[in-house]
Amino acid sequence: MSYGPLPKRIDPRKLAEREVRFESSVDVDQLPRLVECLALPDGKIEVDLQFSVDEQRIRTIVGSARGDLHMACQRCLEPVEVEVAATFNLAIAASEEAAKQLPRYYDPLIVEDEEIELLPVLEEELILSLPMVPYHQDCSIQTSFGDDAGAVDADGAESASEKPNPFSVLAKLKGQ
Repeated sequence: MSYGPLPKRIDPRKLAEREVRFESSVDVDQLPRLVECLALPDGKIEVDLQFSVDEQRIRTIVGSARGDLHMACQRCLEPVEVEVAATFNLAIAASEEAAKQLPRYYDPLIVEDEEIELLPVLEEELILSLPMVPYHQDCSIQTSFGDDAGAVDADGAESASEKPNPFSVLAKLKGQ
């Protein structure tokens, strides 16, 4: 097991053969594509990666990454802390054709060269695990969609001031 900073470039095939495990933390500012999705570029991501070979002789990377990040609340646009947790079960494939042959419970990681950069792989998994619509649980901002639309509160329920149905005339015609 290796503690300390994650290596920038790795040969996942060799690490899988040696069954290497990394436990480390990564500063969020080292993940530029993830930072683009955040309101504040601060925080740390705790990473646990296990490289191994399974019973079918498939080289795998199993692991998790978690951290508390600040995204923009979609109600008030202020920073809100969200917990991001990604778990992954990757199988190393040499090509697209080899990736199609993998069991369905693996996500393919296509490695054409001998070495890959590790941080972009982690970054991709973290981006996929971000919430689509982050918001404060106790946000005081209510959502409304203009003056002539019915007010909708934070839970999505319409308020008492409902507009008349414009299709009610059609319902009368249908009755004739």
